[in-house]
Amino acid sequence: MFSSFHPGAHAVIIGASGGIGAALADILDADARFDTVTRLSRATGLDLTVPASITDAAAALPTPPDLVICATGVLHADGLAPERDIRQLSADAFARAFAVNATGPALVAQAFLPLLPKGRKTLFAALSARVGSISDNRLGGWHAYRASKAALNQLLRTMAIEQARKNPDSIVVGLHPGTVDTGLSKPFQRNVKTLLDPATSAAKLLAVVENATPSNSGRIYDYQGAEIAP
Repeated sequence: MFSSFHPGAHAVIIGASGGIGAALADILDADARFDTVTRLSRATGLDLTVPASITDAAAALPTPPDLVICATGVLHADGLAPERDIRQLSADAFARAFAVNATGPALVAQAFLPLLPKGRKTLFAALSARVGSISDNRLGGWHAYRASKAALNQLLRTMAIEQARKNPDSIVVGLHPGTVDTGLSKPFQRNVKTLLDPATSAAKLLAVVENATPSNSGRIYDYQGAEIAP
């Protein structure tokens, strides 16, 4: 499947215990282009809300990574649910959503981007969401989740600009996996027209990764390769 990456490449999947993350890691593990696939998650000690665990994980990598995908996100949890009305807003919900959906991936980028080799294709990606698009928002609601994903998109854009100066062959993108049959989307699948299984979503996302060039850096793409407007 992969030919654009350096032979013997090293991929790192953060959130590898989740549905999409595990599927991404499985596909990369089966591809001859990648000699090493490092799976990181809370189960291995990496917690997006604990900055030291992120830097420790980066320092422990056996070789520099060519591909880093942050396959993480939170939409609902105990005491956290998408808001349907402005009266449901809470500071705690915003803090939790931003910690996982925006600040966490930003700290991952801070730790892992400097490790990407120069002189060949490397790529850093984080899972975003179409609802993070400001111009595409026609339904409202889901305030904390939308805002945190919009923040992630802006962070990826900003980091891409900086990365282009430091490592011109490196790519930074956001990836929208579609609505995938995982625990994150489970309560919200009733009216979904296209529900993807994790393996299908992961394969399509990796096709986007394979085709990406530095000209795509700083942009957000869905699983079909279409750019999502900011």
